[in-house]
Amino acid sequence: MSNNDWIPVQFRKGVNGFDKVVLREIRGSSAEVYLYGAHVTSWKNDHGEEMLFLSSKANFKPPKAIRGGIPICFPQFSNHGSLEQHGFARNRFWAVEPDPPPFPTNSANKAYIDLILKPTEEDLKIWPHSFEFRLRVTLGPGGDLMLTSRIRNTDGKPFTFTFAYHTYFSVSDISEVRVEGLETLDYLDNLQNKERFTEQGDAITFESEVDKIYLSTPTKIAILDHEKKRTFVIRKDGLPDAVVWNPWDKKAKAMTDFGDDEYKHMLCVEAAAVEKAITLKPGEEWRGRQEISAVPSSYCSGQLDPLKVLQSR
Repeated sequence: MSNNDWIPVQFRKGVNGFDKVVLREIRGSSAEVYLYGAHVTSWKNDHGEEMLFLSSKANFKPPKAIRGGIPICFPQFSNHGSLEQHGFARNRFWAVEPDPPPFPTNSANKAYIDLILKPTEEDLKIWPHSFEFRLRVTLGPGGDLMLTSRIRNTDGKPFTFTFAYHTYFSVSDISEVRVEGLETLDYLDNLQNKERFTEQGDAITFESEVDKIYLSTPTKIAILDHEKKRTFVIRKDGLPDAVVWNPWDKKAKAMTDFGDDEYKHMLCVEAAAVEKAITLKPGEEWRGRQEISAVPSSYCSGQLDPLKVLQSR
């Protein structure tokens, strides 16, 4: 792609006429963000390969959230509170913010969009707190995808929230995938009434339904896809927890917006703040950032040296 052909930010119509933003990097990588939910639905490398999972049955009809991509869970993760599952940010229409407050950024990045969500009167009835939620989605020169959330309390009283980037990664075969960086950590098992356990010393592999919240996690986590010889690296700031989820066959069949066999080709690893809720005083701002990248990985006897992946950069 020549400089003359490269348009880093374009506004388009997507499924059901929904507004979306297409970000492109000069080497060919791309991302798509719907204003509905400020929802990243696509992230492709410079070969045009899709790296996020989006269900073939995803429902682009409010108030249903879009199944796949990167839903934003705010002001509540899952059922950790009295609101609807995962809060309401993922099924509201966000606005483009042309001139956000100053943002320390890499001036080389031209492919980014700033979105903002403020509560409506209806939102205030179910969650009576005024806030401004700013999200910047950036596609870096190397094809990395960064999401930075800034949530400000514009109310006269403190409020508390939980949060997650509910990222669905596309994988070749869930049984050939392993997650590095969460060994030996404590986790809450959502399949066992949020009971607390300690992960064993090996990398995490998948042979049945998984729904765990890992606590006090490192800033870097790797997802190794054996078949694709590709490793996703998640880097995060301000988000101490990591949720790992795959619904497996029975739950997949029970979800109307999810194909029966699609669980084989997806894995959610979610940068989150769940165990210890975040409290903001009036005027305070919280920031949570996730950067995801994909790097080639080569296996030797079925093993990748996780230290090299996790200690690089």
